[in-house]
Amino acid sequence: MIPQLFVEKIDLGDGRNITIETGRLAKQADGSVVVRIGKTVILGTVVSSRKASPGIDFLPLTVDYREKFAAAGRFPGGFFKREARPSDSEVLTMRLVDRVLRPLFPSDYHAEVQVMIQLMSHDDEVMPDALAGLAASAALALSDIPFETLISEARVGRIDGKFIINPSRAQLELSDIDMMIGASTDSIAMVEGEMKEISEAEMLEAIKFAHEHIKVQIAAQERLATAFGKKEVRTYETEKTDDAIYAKVKAAAYDKIYAIASKGSAKHERSAAFDAVKEEVKALFTEEELAENGDLVSKYFYKTNKEAVRNVTLDLGTRLDGRKTTEIRPIWCEVDYLPSVHGSALFTRGETQALATATLGTSREANQIDSPSEQGEEKFYLHYNFPPFSTGEARPLRGTSRREVGHGNLAQRALKNMIPAENPYTIRVVSEVLESNGSSSMATVCAGTLALMDAGIQMIRPVSGIAMGLITDGDRFAVLSDILGDEDHLGDMDFKVTGTSEGITACQMDIKIDGLKYEIMEQALAQARDGRLHILGKLLETLAKPNADVKAHSPKIITRTIPGNFIGALIGPGGKVIQELQKATGTTIVINEVNEEGVIEILGTDPAGIEAVLAKIQSITFKPQMGEAYEVKVIKMLDFGAVVEYTAAPGNEVLLHVSELAWERTENVTDVVNMGDVFEVKYLGLDPKTRKEKVSRKALLQRPPREDKKE
Repeated sequence: MIPQLFVEKIDLGDGRNITIETGRLAKQADGSVVVRIGKTVILGTVVSSRKASPGIDFLPLTVDYREKFAAAGRFPGGFFKREARPSDSEVLTMRLVDRVLRPLFPSDYHAEVQVMIQLMSHDDEVMPDALAGLAASAALALSDIPFETLISEARVGRIDGKFIINPSRAQLELSDIDMMIGASTDSIAMVEGEMKEISEAEMLEAIKFAHEHIKVQIAAQERLATAFGKKEVRTYETEKTDDAIYAKVKAAAYDKIYAIASKGSAKHERSAAFDAVKEEVKALFTEEELAENGDLVSKYFYKTNKEAVRNVTLDLGTRLDGRKTTEIRPIWCEVDYLPSVHGSALFTRGETQALATATLGTSREANQIDSPSEQGEEKFYLHYNFPPFSTGEARPLRGTSRREVGHGNLAQRALKNMIPAENPYTIRVVSEVLESNGSSSMATVCAGTLALMDAGIQMIRPVSGIAMGLITDGDRFAVLSDILGDEDHLGDMDFKVTGTSEGITACQMDIKIDGLKYEIMEQALAQARDGRLHILGKLLETLAKPNADVKAHSPKIITRTIPGNFIGALIGPGGKVIQELQKATGTTIVINEVNEEGVIEILGTDPAGIEAVLAKIQSITFKPQMGEAYEVKVIKMLDFGAVVEYTAAPGNEVLLHVSELAWERTENVTDVVNMGDVFEVKYLGLDPKTRKEKVSRKALLQRPPREDKKE
């Protein structure tokens, strides 16, 4: 018997509908749901262990998003024909969902939770990442897993001033906003996106627009859960607590922590001072007490530390390093730091430092994107590396982390729209984080801007970025500019904004509290604008404008377009012509066929080599016009004429027949021309008899008068 299907519909208000259904698939999961729109089908499931593993004092949540190639009727690329490690786009979608869900589980719930979201069928008109949050939350709504409130996510675009919910990829090409918003019915929880220099007010409008649609999606989840039958929330073993231990720890530590936080100090000095207080607190307990409740002592010390540090900012308006709430740490920058790279810059803000490089190449170096939901390439991309030494740690290196993928993507989105469309290069920016104490992704944006300008890329406008924070106790609040790492961990909001002098280019916001007012967000955005403009001024003090040209050792790129029928001649049989040309000139030549034309990219450091390639292209594509005169040079002598080469197109040869040398009868070719002679000929088109090209020297000479015949 086919199980009963429960379905709810979500009207997007433009003729499109999302349906969420449950009851037939993956019934052994704690919660499962199928989300549909158009031909897109997404399966969302959630399972949680019944007990927490011993010694775990955090939420072991895994969010996994995968796109199946079968969903698009395709095979996976590569040698092994099955899906393997997640792509960067899949990792970014996982992060978008994780960041909204994680704060909504009970703080004392430590059982393993696994959320799996799979794209099972793809529609080119639907971007599936915008539905992943809805699928995850709906699966949780149908489960008995403890969860604070339902959420959903939505993408916002804007075309010609009109907001669009969950636009297609084609629509995004026309949009000046691409933002993902995650929220509950009452609160915004997450914002991430890129914009084309929009204002702070426009950004808030986009967030509010998305929030209204998210409320509709959450209401549909609630209706589905009610129809399916809400499950009673499972019981679980809560954390042990001890009010007496908490009171003892707070009494011993609060004032000392408050004093340390009040005086302002550097990261390692402050950490050492806090550690010393913690040791003093632990000394108040016997070894037996610590063996039994040492975890509680550590937990309550952290809780006391958090409360004291937050109160210093709210009470005094000062921060851990002594700054005021709006103050930016000292900044110094340097460009052309690495002599052999195409562009480099060092950006240091307080105890955060990033070294960025820019490398220039041809379209052959473009980053290829091949996923079930997207195929294409990126001619500008950015990679972010965060080694352990940047925080003074020694830890295992396990490849590129999800955090590195996410931070690199944010910096890439901040910069990419400031690369001019006419830029001929493929550009790779790499950021090496050398020190980190807050907002290394924003340091990457600043270092990346300077590296691009140092490389001679004519950016439309330079970009800077800043990370903002928030501390609030409900009645009071403080918005913090240029936050430290500790302020990120202890605060209520992490809000990164990048932009130019004209507007915002990217943002990323994570809010850890409920009910954040739009007025506070508005103040944070305004304060962020002041901060990033201050940082932008520091960048321009270092390098006021992009270098006029690329460096002497950097490759120069020239682009030419030729008719499509000449592509084969330039490549040659088996690639012989192009390979020999690259070897002889020391250049890299890339040919792309676009709209039946050949777009040729010539990359090289030697101007003479580039000129030689251009001359060869001109030679191959040279096409003389009927009746026009051209200069030629004799390169071969024959009994019946001379082989001549167009001087404007070396290698382009034609036969000058003996009968076309002069008006007078010519017995020997050498009577008129010899090897190396240079003169002009007239192009006569194709000879109707031989069907070969015909040129004439005599056609440009004055014809001698005819002698009258004697009678």
